[in-house]
Amino acid sequence: METLARPIGPQSPQRLVRALAGTTFLLWAGASSILPLLPEYLRDRGASDALVGIIMGSYFVAALVCQYPAGRLADKVGRRPVLLAGLLLYAVGSFGFLARPAPVADIALRSLQGIGAGSAEVASLAMISGAVELSRRGRAFASIYGAQLAAMAIGPLVGSLIGHTEMAVVFAIAGVVAVAACGPALGRGVVAKVDAHFTAVRSEVRGLPQLNPALVGSLVAAAALGLVIGVYESCWTLLLESHHAHDWQIGLSWTLFALPFAAMTRPGGWLADHVDRRWLVTGSIASSVAFCCSYPFIGSLLALLVLGGVEALGMAIGLPAAQSLLTQGSPQSELGRVQGMFSTSETAAIALSAGFGGALFGLAVWAPFVAGGAGAALLGASLPMVWRRVTGRASQVITDRHDLLAEGPTIVQA
Repeated sequence: METLARPIGPQSPQRLVRALAGTTFLLWAGASSILPLLPEYLRDRGASDALVGIIMGSYFVAALVCQYPAGRLADKVGRRPVLLAGLLLYAVGSFGFLARPAPVADIALRSLQGIGAGSAEVASLAMISGAVELSRRGRAFASIYGAQLAAMAIGPLVGSLIGHTEMAVVFAIAGVVAVAACGPALGRGVVAKVDAHFTAVRSEVRGLPQLNPALVGSLVAAAALGLVIGVYESCWTLLLESHHAHDWQIGLSWTLFALPFAAMTRPGGWLADHVDRRWLVTGSIASSVAFCCSYPFIGSLLALLVLGGVEALGMAIGLPAAQSLLTQGSPQSELGRVQGMFSTSETAAIALSAGFGGALFGLAVWAPFVAGGAGAALLGASLPMVWRRVTGRASQVITDRHDLLAEGPTIVQA
């Protein structure tokens, strides 16, 4: 049985969330600046279309493989070491591109970036899960996702302005920013204090986390959202190009998705803390399914750009709620592995959907969107049954000692 940790101060949750949100913003600002230009850069250096696809996909494969082990390691040695290691691995991968190796070697560098980003994400979310009480956890997760999407609204624009002929500058910026993101986790600040409290109470790490309905349903929700996201990863640009969109319109479409998402995360987090989270997640998935299936049948390019931003509002509500439910029934010593399972479920679905999406798009424009939406709909339809006995409102979770231990010790009170 685990021992409850002592609070480290009434302002610590806010300081921790701000620190990790800053880290997330810096990492993803640099990381997303690479994305719009990397395929063109690789082709200019002699990579075939097939090799470009392998290099781009290696990021997701590496993240998929590493996220659960990273969560397990975070439970064993602490979340801060894994966070710092992830950020530094991403920086090394970025700086490695400056050496201009043979295109096939870029697979290893892109994989290293995937391992770094995936590990940092798992460690950050695990730290939030263990340090913020359940009644405020939705808002805490929303801050992390909001920082990520705000960075993705800015990063691609910066990269596009620099241009693919100056990719060395973009790689250098991404590496430097990843190193700078280590700042909040260094020294003896709140990140170090929270991790020290976890180290004091952690128990021996053994096997897989204990499954419970809240956890299982969240993993299903992660897979459902991943199926939709994967379609967009592989086919959104192709869909816009079929409407004769210019490059700047394609870039604008991602910004128009990211900005509403970032703006909605704060109210979305509040909803997760005050409304039945089960219905927030289920409604978010249903909304994304409806949008995904309708996009290929919309003839207006302007409508596609606008509707993408509207869909983002629903996703911004669903993700914090799913994260809050994910961690509700897991003890402190399992939160790293639980977050690793969530990220693995989402990333696996993204990789599967993106992999099949391109092939299906070649058969019919509507095929990947309808197939991805149908798969997400089937998974989403199972959630009411999986979560039927799960307490949906955070305020209604029983808070006696037995249930507090079942949820996991709260390190700090908000």
